[in-house]
Amino acid sequence: MQIITDPAEMQAIAENFRLQRQRIGVVMTMGALHDGHLSLVRLAQKKAGIVIMTIFVNPTQFGPGEDFERYPRPFEQDAALARSAGVDYLFAPAPEQMYPEGYSTSIDPGPMANRFEGSFRPGHFSGVATVVIKLLNITRPHLAVFGEKDAQQLSVIRRVVRDLNIGTIIEGAPISRENDGLATSSRNIYLSADEREHATVLYHAIQHAQQETEKGRRDLGAIAGEAESIIDSVPGTKRDYLCFVDEDTFETAETAIPEKAYRFIMAVRVGSTRLIDNWRYVCGGGNDEC
Repeated sequence: MQIITDPAEMQAIAENFRLQRQRIGVVMTMGALHDGHLSLVRLAQKKAGIVIMTIFVNPTQFGPGEDFERYPRPFEQDAALARSAGVDYLFAPAPEQMYPEGYSTSIDPGPMANRFEGSFRPGHFSGVATVVIKLLNITRPHLAVFGEKDAQQLSVIRRVVRDLNIGTIIEGAPISRENDGLATSSRNIYLSADEREHATVLYHAIQHAQQETEKGRRDLGAIAGEAESIIDSVPGTKRDYLCFVDEDTFETAETAIPEKAYRFIMAVRVGSTRLIDNWRYVCGGGNDEC
């Protein structure tokens, strides 16, 4: 595995592979790697001959009071994990290389980016969209793999890539979970032992939504209300949002329509740690009686 820090060098390497008709896959991360990230690498390896991982803690997607300064940056450990996973190139630029003096361009991802995560974190998705497009231009991949845990981010990226005719295939990878159902996340390290136990309530809420839709219920708003009660029953938790949304638009959905895809999404604070999770539901997709 080669570690590259210069954007121009990475771009030249990627372009050379393209000229050799090598298929390139990229996995974009902010480091603090865990099994969820490595599952993205494995998916990329199945679909591409060359796999590039990026590690960049992007300052423009963090808002005031968020955890940019304390976000974990165990680079040597991350590099060792990436190497053992079979990553071919690790691209790890410094902030000043991505945003040099005088940098002034950003991407507005549109209305979808102002809902839910975008509402609680103003400007977040503009920062995400901008850095993703920059990294796509630098790594020149045929496909990019993103985890479905950040479901709204995945939908925003798909929309931006489609709208701007980028030409990269955006692959969604299933959520990686711990044995107790908690979605793997770099932020899980912030949880105390008690908070870690309480955090499993997010998965309990998802299980409730799964069970109720499997009974054939289509009243998504009511099911979400029941899941809210499950979250609220656990001490030290506070909901930012919890609801079903249309997967394409991220508009709130109250009643399921056959053959449409939805996401049951939530953001919950457990102590001082903010966790997100979701579940994909297709009405009539074999998991219910729509």
